[in-house]
Amino acid sequence: MTAFDQPSAFHAADTVLARWHHDPHALVQVLRETQARTHWLPRDLLAHIGRALGLTLAHVEGVASFYRFFHLKPVGRVHVLFSDNITDRMAGSEALMQRLCERLGVAPGEADAQGSFSVDRCSCTGLCDQGPALLVNHHQVVTRLDAARVDQLADLLLAGVPPADWPAEWFAVQDHVRRADVLLQGLLAGAPDLPAVLAHAPAELLVEVERSGLRGRGGAGFPTARKWRFCAEADAPDGQRCVVCNADEGEPGTFKDRVLLHRHADELFDGMTVAARAIGAQTGLVYLRGEYRFLLGHLEAVLQRRRAQGLLGRNAGSVAGFDFDIAIHLGAGAYVCGEESALIESLEGKRGTPRIRPPFPVQRGYLGRPTVVNNVETLVAVAHIARRGGAWWAGLGTAESTGTKIHSVSGDCERPGLYEYPLGTPLAQILADCGARDPQAVQVGGPSGSCVPASGFGRAIAFEDLPSAGALMVFDATRDLFEVARHFARFFAHESCGLCTPCRVGTELVVRRLDKLANERGAGRGSAFDIARLHELDELLHSGTHCGLGVSACNPLRDTLAHFGQAYAQRSTAAQFQPEIDLDAELSSARCATGRTDAGAHLSTDHSV
Repeated sequence: MTAFDQPSAFHAADTVLARWHHDPHALVQVLRETQARTHWLPRDLLAHIGRALGLTLAHVEGVASFYRFFHLKPVGRVHVLFSDNITDRMAGSEALMQRLCERLGVAPGEADAQGSFSVDRCSCTGLCDQGPALLVNHHQVVTRLDAARVDQLADLLLAGVPPADWPAEWFAVQDHVRRADVLLQGLLAGAPDLPAVLAHAPAELLVEVERSGLRGRGGAGFPTARKWRFCAEADAPDGQRCVVCNADEGEPGTFKDRVLLHRHADELFDGMTVAARAIGAQTGLVYLRGEYRFLLGHLEAVLQRRRAQGLLGRNAGSVAGFDFDIAIHLGAGAYVCGEESALIESLEGKRGTPRIRPPFPVQRGYLGRPTVVNNVETLVAVAHIARRGGAWWAGLGTAESTGTKIHSVSGDCERPGLYEYPLGTPLAQILADCGARDPQAVQVGGPSGSCVPASGFGRAIAFEDLPSAGALMVFDATRDLFEVARHFARFFAHESCGLCTPCRVGTELVVRRLDKLANERGAGRGSAFDIARLHELDELLHSGTHCGLGVSACNPLRDTLAHFGQAYAQRSTAAQFQPEIDLDAELSSARCATGRTDAGAHLSTDHSV
């Protein structure tokens, strides 16, 4: 229902509220499931939910307005979101979206008159290896878009055919594992089962992870065992500790966790259970990014099977007194929730705003309890280490960067997909294996990582050289690296949580300055002054923001200025500073109102005085 049918909407919300036991910490889940039934969230409905949870309308509306996937105004009953990652754009997504809008007679961001459908953009959907792609009602994905598929989609939407009756092959998601090493090959046949692993004392499990040298695979590379030890030793007033899996794989260009969640869910849940045993946790939570909603049924089925096998619940894994279970919470479209404290805020039903630290999550995390947060790849690695020993993992990779790393490779290459190598592998090796075409640069680690020029392709993927969260986007010699940096700048400005002024304002000022250099508001306005301001904004964001989003927001700008400065120089050709707007033109309405046409009613443009 696009129009607001209050009794029906309230009934839908009441059903969802009952399923979540009227828990205010489940607010994000309540809003998500209610919107799935009502299509949007009018203020009266938000107030009704707030009353039921004992929350103010201001709080509920503040949460609903924070996440991209919540709609406070009507959208179509079928809401189509084109992935707007740079690799989708390189594959033609923008032209395909315009084609669909023209066929449907709607503008981006608007619904048709009957409220049947609407079309808009979203951030990266984690399908860069088979894009262009789109989301349908935040629930299903359509991959490998082309003009013919878009035309057929338009026909189905105009005919009112529901997504459930669309061609099944549209929803096919391929894993594209191109090079598998120990993690992507799965557990060895004959490996000890989980009960045998859990039979070891918690201290023994912790020592093995410590011996492995495993560092977090989310990008920061913090030693996993050290984090666990901090949590195990932290004061827990109610005796409760938590293990959280960060499956909010929101870094544009990254899709490794998507494949691990699909193919290796058991290893993930094994890793969470081992972590819980090691630190004495009772609660496990998976924070699954909203774009991966299509994986929820599969993951829930695996969890249910594991409960039936006695691997979760009371005396999990046949260990007396070890009571541990795992629940899944879905995100609602917020990149900043990849930051562990923002993720915990979201789990608690709040806006995903990063916390001021200390205290750190290992001291006071979810519901104030000591909490370990690890990402999917880290926990899958734990499942292997627990069976094969820390020394085995430490024997892979380098002394400072042990083990293997999975890379999501996309962009200008013949074989996009997943590539797993021991850490220390040169970037050039990965480019050769994926069939990179005349690459001039690779964005390593996503927009928050490093833009590496061809002269740096000999560097090794390792924490001591070129760290990476796992995304490698390849750009060939035809790509304009200025436009790549501008696209990333827009992404960060859109995803800023708004808490701190340097990030909230600074990211927007970067976008405006780059837009000016792009000559979108009149040719020839870019000058050396604009380049100098960009350097100043880069320094500000790197030194004065609240969390890692602001710190890394100018990484693409900094790297492309350093390595591809000509792309900026050719856009800053004005001899003197040019204002962003034509101030004299802005006075035209005043001249019209006063009837002034004389020279004195115009601003002087004589720069010699």
